[in-house]
Amino acid sequence: MQTAILLLAAVLGLLSTPAFAVEAAAQVRETIDVQGNRRIDADTVRSYFHPARDGRFDDAARDAGLKALLATGLFDDVKIERTGERLVVHLHEAPVLDRVAFEGNKKIQDKELTAIIESKPRGALQRAVVQSDVGRILEAYRHAGRDDVSVSPKVIDRGNDRVDLVYEVTEGAKTPVRQINFVGNQVFSKRQLAAVIKTSATNLLSFLTGGDAYDPDRVADDREQLRLYYRSKGYADANVTSAKAEYDPAIKGFTLTFSIDEGPLYHFGDVNVVCNVPGLDSEKLRRLLVTRSGAVFDGNALDKTDEILAIELSKLGFPFAQATPRITRDASAKRIDVSFVIDQGPRTYVERIDIHGNTRTRGYVIRREFDISEGDAYNQSLIDRAERRLKNLNYFKTVKITRKPGSVADRVIVDVEVTEQSTGEFNIAGGYSTTDGLLVEVKLGDSNFLGSGDSVKSSVSYGEYSRGVDLSASEPYFLGTRVSAGIELYGKQNDASPYQSYGTDVYGATLQLGTPITEQLGVQYHYSLYDQNVTLDPASLVAPPSLPIQQAALAGPQLVSAIGETVTYNTLDNNKNPTDGIKSQLTQDLAGLGGDVNFLRTTEDLRYYHSINDDVVSLVRVQGGYITGWGGQQVPLINSFFGGPTLVRGFAPNGFGPRDLTPGTTMDNVGGTMYWASTLELQSAIPGVPQEYGLKATAFVDSGSVFNYGGPTTFPGSTQTMQLANSNIVRSSVGVGLIWASPFGALSINYAMPVTKAPYDVTQPFSFGAGPL
Repeated sequence: MQTAILLLAAVLGLLSTPAFAVEAAAQVRETIDVQGNRRIDADTVRSYFHPARDGRFDDAARDAGLKALLATGLFDDVKIERTGERLVVHLHEAPVLDRVAFEGNKKIQDKELTAIIESKPRGALQRAVVQSDVGRILEAYRHAGRDDVSVSPKVIDRGNDRVDLVYEVTEGAKTPVRQINFVGNQVFSKRQLAAVIKTSATNLLSFLTGGDAYDPDRVADDREQLRLYYRSKGYADANVTSAKAEYDPAIKGFTLTFSIDEGPLYHFGDVNVVCNVPGLDSEKLRRLLVTRSGAVFDGNALDKTDEILAIELSKLGFPFAQATPRITRDASAKRIDVSFVIDQGPRTYVERIDIHGNTRTRGYVIRREFDISEGDAYNQSLIDRAERRLKNLNYFKTVKITRKPGSVADRVIVDVEVTEQSTGEFNIAGGYSTTDGLLVEVKLGDSNFLGSGDSVKSSVSYGEYSRGVDLSASEPYFLGTRVSAGIELYGKQNDASPYQSYGTDVYGATLQLGTPITEQLGVQYHYSLYDQNVTLDPASLVAPPSLPIQQAALAGPQLVSAIGETVTYNTLDNNKNPTDGIKSQLTQDLAGLGGDVNFLRTTEDLRYYHSINDDVVSLVRVQGGYITGWGGQQVPLINSFFGGPTLVRGFAPNGFGPRDLTPGTTMDNVGGTMYWASTLELQSAIPGVPQEYGLKATAFVDSGSVFNYGGPTTFPGSTQTMQLANSNIVRSSVGVGLIWASPFGALSINYAMPVTKAPYDVTQPFSFGAGPL
């Protein structure tokens, strides 16, 4: 009986043993063996496995460990099996990348591709990452306008579990935009809208401009530019509802279609300032408004007013005050009332400015476009202004500035995301100029040299009658201020030509300092030091009476030291292809701060563009100038004004103005001290010629005169007195021409017939030239 009781107690004791004791016993017996690892420590592998509550590695625990190991990317293959009380993990480690390279890529550089892939040297070769990298490279090429690209990753074994990874790229043909359509546009023509966007259809110049490359980011920006264009022209409700790109195998390219809902035309109604901040003078702020009641609604004017008010509020000691334009539409009257409401905003400060994507441009080049910095009061208007400035630099394909929460409630992080684009220039051009004859020119430069924001340019030209070299460099933020500084070194030789019997040499340098006064007005100060010389053909010096007496007297080197300024006012809607606005340049130079020559010279060039209809733009241009010697000196021949096709087309270079008609001389134009010229021109698109070609037909009327000779009429060693023709008769002409807005600048060819002229003037119906439109 006692034995039975003891046996029952033992059974009960066993049944009452805690479950964790059984689990602990089982856990102690189960182990993990790691096999195949060469670089990865076995304990590290074991750390990815976590037993179940019973201490064993059940199916769920083994599956979780398997996934965790594969997710590290350190292994090509992982297998798990159970052998008795042992869990055996078989590993095949991924090889280490010695080198990641690219082959076959010409359109996108290695450094750009390296920046977008995740496979890196000294990392593990991960098949999934490699495939993702292939997709990233393909996407980069699509953004560069190449949809026919293929990428093949190749792995080269280097032994000892080390490999090279090479992405072999076959770029294929460019997938261009062949056609651009606009749907829903009634107010503005296709030509006008095509001039607003950066994407262009394939044309003869696409290999230079690259504008026909299909880039989704650029198309998205084009869509926004179209909306802003309509908004600036009075169509406040305009919306670009879609921008659809369709690949057409028949034309081997994309057809890009912008769908536009224009909406009605609005005018400004009441424009006012409502101030809710004590201590601010509403009337003083009201005087700063750019918008005017009754004018056509202009979204750009709203933005400019917003900026002006934000800056003024900060100057007045109210950095947190915000000017918010409150717009009230009157759909029936087609007018918009605007109230700029000044409220005290939340006290928010800039914690930091983060910049991403600038693989070439240095950070300070981006930061200096901000009028605020870390620690300053946050101002959205100034942030928007900085974004516009960065876009206008043309260093970046895209610029996006966003606001993120800071470390505390009253701090924000300004996040700047940019995408770099090429800023270099290399051009070789050849042609014919009526002034220089046959001409070859090579230009090399970069507007963002080494990512510093500095501009460096050089050019060399060689013509039938001229040779020249020009080297220049400029810094837009001299000594950290908004003052631009630059230096230019130049030299040019002009030989005797059919238009003049003498030559000229000019070698020198110019220092420049410029500063903006407003968004439209700026001034540039310059100092020039150069050597000028009138050169004569030796043959003309040995056979009187062909000797040009007055030129011989003025020949020889002269050192010119001059200081001056240029004031520029520019409201053009497009500097390259203007259709509306004013550009005025007033330049004044004072020579005589040392050197051999004393003179004061003033010139003005005023252009006014106005769009008559969808395809025709009118240009009214007025030019004028005056130069006078001082300190008892007369104006040197080389510094005088000479009439030619740049003033009145239809006349030869040096074709009109004061002239030496002394018998037996070469009867050269000797220049005048005063000139004026006016132009009335119509510029029209050419039917059947795509707008992307940049060709325009022109019809014009020119008039002008050069007069008031300022040099000597008698010369040492000669008893002759110059027989001077110095008529201020108006020269005028009518004509037609072509303008080509080429990648090398504006080129023009004109045919003009003089209407009024002096008997001794030299005419030339055809003229070729380069310069502003």
